[in-house]
Amino acid sequence: MKTQEECMEIRILSRQGKGIREISRLMGISRNTVRKYLRTPINEPVNLARGKSRGSKLDPYKQYLEQRITSALPHRLPSPVLHRELQAMGYSGSERLIRLYVGRLAPVKVPEPVVRFETEPGHQMQVDWCVFRRGRSPLSAFVATLGHSRSSFVKFVTSERFEVLRECHEEAFAFLAGLPVRSSTTI
Repeated sequence: MKTQEECMEIRILSRQGKGIREISRLMGISRNTVRKYLRTPINEPVNLARGKSRGSKLDPYKQYLEQRITSALPHRLPSPVLHRELQAMGYSGSERLIRLYVGRLAPVKVPEPVVRFETEPGHQMQVDWCVFRRGRSPLSAFVATLGHSRSSFVKFVTSERFEVLRECHEEAFAFLAGLPVRSSTTI
């Protein structure tokens, strides 16, 4: 439905001598819409809705579905079960229609808040390997991250042997300026 201003603009353009085709082109609407606005009296609202709004096959059963779903909470009832129940009551529509309606009624799950793991400064460092490729020319990354500031040290290596792990730790301690009280290694 067009606004009152647009409706008035169509009438003004018509009184200025513009034809329906030209008004249609200027306003960016169809010629039939222009004709409809010009035919209706000024004080009567124009309704451009197509056809009558007809109800759904599911309308007589919506109250039953709502009651059935709320009584089953916190569990969800499968739409095939609800479809069979409604068919026994005389419903002739599809299961998909029920599934779409029930999907709108389902309560939205609120995600649990994320609890960040907090540590005191200099208390903990987490260490892990990130493997990029194995085989003939392996490539891994040693990653060390401080628990408090999330400052990280990354070193790319071609071996995950103990000697390399020890060297990476020593370089990480030097880079991050000290030893943490506790270091957790995930291998």
